[in-house]
Formats: sequence, structure tokens, C-alpha cells
Amino acid sequence: MINPDRQGHQYPPAAPYQVSREAIREFAQAVKATHPAHHELEAAQALGHRDLVAPPSFAVIIAQRAEAAVVNDAEAGIDFSRVVHADERFTHQHPILAGDTLEAQVTLERIRTMGAGAMVTTRVEISGADGEPRATVTSSLLVRTEEDSA
Repeated sequence: MINPDRQGHQYPPAAPYQVSREAIREFAQAVKATHPAHHELEAAQALGHRDLVAPPSFAVIIAQRAEAAVVNDAEAGIDFSRVVHADERFTHQHPILAGDTLEAQVTLERIRTMGAGAMVTTRVEISGADGEPRATVTSSLLVRTEEDSA
């Protein structure tokens, strides 16, 4: 059972994530992001970046590591086997580059009961090791109850 009292709870930051060139290249290939700045150092530098530029949706990798705190929070009452991913939005303040060390902190932003289930919204703030904001990832998860799946 989803615990609405967890709404607004901020979890401790996830372990820092070191962005590598290979992680960017592999992610770009997986999502079919073909811009040379995702694959070739020279192309990224020609655009004024110090290293490879991650595709915008790369932030999901860092966000999901932080969101695990919500899913693993026994007090929140989320049964991950009953979760359907409903929506994900990215707001970027600065590009994510190879060589960045990123930190992420998740807040259980909203819990909205819908019939016997709930819509759970999380917000992950991603920042550089210097504290500079990089991206905000907002995710909505539909958590079905046992009655919904019957």
C-alpha cells in the first residue's frame, strides 16, 4: 500500500556518477543519437565543449540510480513489480559531458491516489561535483494495486 505521508520526502544523494566517453557513446548508439559530438572528441570540441556531449536523455541513467531510493523505501510502500512508467521529463541547465562527476538527489514529489492505485512523481536534481545544476528529471510512475491486475 502506497504511503501518502512520504510525499515531499527528500532522500540522501545517490553515490556520485563518473560520466565516461564510452558510456556516452554506448548510450548514444542505443538511442540512435548520431550527432558527431556524442561520438567524436574533435566534433564536441569544435562546438566549444571540453569533451563528448551526452544526448539529453542520458540524464535518465543518473536519475534512475537516485530513484532507486524511492522504490527501495519500505515506508513508501511501492511494489516495483506493479510499476508502469508513465512519463519522464528533462530540464537541462548545462550539458552533461564525459569526465563529469555528477551527484543526484531524489524527492518523492507527489503521490496521487487514483482508484485503488497511485501516480507517484519523483524529481531528481542532478548537479556537478562543484554543485552547479546540470539537469532536473521528473518521472511519473503508475503503481497498480493487486485489484488492478486481477
